[in-house]
Amino acid sequence: MTAPLDGILVADFSRVLAGPLATMTLADLGATVIKVERPGAGDETRSWGPPWTADGTAAYFDGVNRSKRSVALDLTAEGDRATAFELASRADILVHNLKADRFGLDYESVREANPGVVYCEITGFGPGNDQPGYDFLVQAVGGLMSITGEADGGPLKVGVALVDVLTAKDATIGILAALRRRDQTGRGDLVRVNLLSSLLGGLVNQASSYLATGVPPRRMGNRHPSIAPYETLRCADGPIAVACGNDRQFARLCEVLEIEPDSRFADNPSRVANRDDLIALLESELKKKPAAEWEKLLAAAGVPAGLVGDIGEAITRATTLGLDPLVAVGDGAQVRHPVRYAEATTAPAARPPKLGEHTAQIRSWLEETR
Repeated sequence: MTAPLDGILVADFSRVLAGPLATMTLADLGATVIKVERPGAGDETRSWGPPWTADGTAAYFDGVNRSKRSVALDLTAEGDRATAFELASRADILVHNLKADRFGLDYESVREANPGVVYCEITGFGPGNDQPGYDFLVQAVGGLMSITGEADGGPLKVGVALVDVLTAKDATIGILAALRRRDQTGRGDLVRVNLLSSLLGGLVNQASSYLATGVPPRRMGNRHPSIAPYETLRCADGPIAVACGNDRQFARLCEVLEIEPDSRFADNPSRVANRDDLIALLESELKKKPAAEWEKLLAAAGVPAGLVGDIGEAITRATTLGLDPLVAVGDGAQVRHPVRYAEATTAPAARPPKLGEHTAQIRSWLEETR
């Protein structure tokens, strides 16, 4: 079995998270990814620590840069710019989040030399907007913080750079679609994504709610604006997450808790309208037993419920479920590429590159094949 992108060459001029995560995904799918970095410093995330891995590298950098090759090029130097352009002219895919026109790597220039290139540009706020686009900033101005946190608290960011992750996935989707189109037409394309648009696209039901009513959604803690019960509930020793998405699941929940039918909770709209009374009733029963015991009882009854675990516990649970969530990378481990195939395979994972580790090799290859 071969990986889906075996034989595809990616010139990666991106840094930090969104771009590197997209290109790492392409590497997982079998593409050869050449990461272009600044001499001496490299990608900013190389210094974003602690935490550090066992070999002294930043865990942040390692998490989105496995299976790549690093070439150190000073794009302000004429000779290195020529080398970078030579790489771009041979790539199937080019990904960047820099001001590419400053270095002669704009789409029109690259396309003229390489008509089949799939050229992906990642920005914070779209073409022509120079404001730096960091995830935290976009979470703030893009509305995500306004719906995250307790109802009586202040706005909070999500605990991971979710906007960057969404943008990386959008970039990957756009790149793969453009590759498919290239198979049909022989021509590449310009793929543009930006953090703000990816966040707005990821707001789904919350954005739809605003567009339907004209009322901005508000923070509700762990509660769902349109479903009940769909939140954390207090048990004898701590919380349990309960997510009843339909009336059948709610009926099973009531059976396990030995709660009699009540017309106030007959259907989901009624449960949402009477949420406070519903939660008080549910918690009065849940407080009689520990959360772990309720999890077993509810799972056996087909009720979506689970303990609130940390990341280590999440990895352990995925392992117990047979999901094989980790992959060996160098002397450590990382979270495995999440997609599985029946006939294709993902590429073997290699450790993230040292800064400029493959510079001589890549320069030689470009010169020999020029």
